Amino acid sequence: MSQKIAIDVKSVTKSFKIPIEASNGIKQKLVNTLKGRKGYRKFTPLKDITFTIHEGDFFGIVGRNGSGKSTLLKTIAGIYEANNGSVNVNGTLVPFIELGVGFNPDLTGRENVFLNGALLGFSRNEMKLMYDDIVEFAELDNFMEEKLKNYSSGMQVRLAFSIAIRARGDILLLDEVLAVGDEAFQRKCYTYFDQLKRDKKTVILVTHDMATVERFCNRAMFLEDGSIKLIGKPHKVAAAYSRSNESRYDNSTDSNNGTTNTEVDIKILNKDNEVTKRFDYGDELTVKVNWTRKDVKNVGVAIFRENGEYVFGPNTYQDKYIKTLTNEITYKTTLNLNEGGYFLKTALLGESDNTVIEFVEEGPHFSVSHDYGDGRWGGVTKLDHEWL
Repeated sequence: MSQKIAIDVKSVTKSFKIPIEASNGIKQKLVNTLKGRKGYRKFTPLKDITFTIHEGDFFGIVGRNGSGKSTLLKTIAGIYEANNGSVNVNGTLVPFIELGVGFNPDLTGRENVFLNGALLGFSRNEMKLMYDDIVEFAELDNFMEEKLKNYSSGMQVRLAFSIAIRARGDILLLDEVLAVGDEAFQRKCYTYFDQLKRDKKTVILVTHDMATVERFCNRAMFLEDGSIKLIGKPHKVAAAYSRSNESRYDNSTDSNNGTTNTEVDIKILNKDNEVTKRFDYGDELTVKVNWTRKDVKNVGVAIFRENGEYVFGPNTYQDKYIKTLTNEITYKTTLNLNEGGYFLKTALLGESDNTVIEFVEEGPHFSVSHDYGDGRWGGVTKLDHEWL
């Protein structure tokens, strides 16, 4: 028996008119009309989009910023009207897109819970029964009597999300909900996603986190420049999206050594001794550091993720490596790293690692990719492990 269709999107195109000059006055508008000036440019974030989501699907949408993901969600939710094409929704739809709409900054967190609950169709008695669970999920026990304007943006969104997940609906639209909150709050979101899967809820999730796509989604779609690049199995969509991100390293205008520091030259090479910016999981990375100063006794090389997360950073002083008298050194490691972008920081040191002579804050950038044919793993690195 075929599955019922929950959402049917056919040939949807959405355009906006973006003003390029002010034409508020009648005279200016008349002049623009006579001279054939439109006074705006046309922006089309969605171009002939067609796909179907069935009941019970956990459907992921990925793509770079500006690819049309949020515009598509808002079109499905009815916030935007398509210029061409159609969107048919079978069931009650709950959008978690503009979380916190209806919040009043001059009211307390407690008052906003009841206000937002009313907007979602809950009675005051129903909200009283849910109140403690909402506060516990949002982790805001000590702030509920504070005015909302004193909350951080993350606290506000956590509270809004904690209320919104109580809404009644057949289809849920989730736009980057994991971008808020700390690790503990994100774990709660994962538990919520697990429950949605068990309940066979229809979910559309927009995210930049490929591990989340592979963990929860049964189908996924990759948007690029307003068009569907790929639609299908999550691990294939995730791999295609990751490969597309690697192109920015190849097209980067940065030099291979990644720094203008005349005292230090840094190059990254592969196992074939070729200068490159692209590696696969498990590849050997070679870093060659050259310098002109005569007082360098030790060297440190550190790997960071593009988001600034510190991965690993040894130095010759800690490793008790006695450097020769030459002004160069080679560092080698195996890239047992998760996919994504990375860069190096490098330090020239004196007699110990407390004496910094030269420091390269942002050296060469490189990317790591992984096919993930046998499954994706989270975190930064993959550790040897066994199950007993």
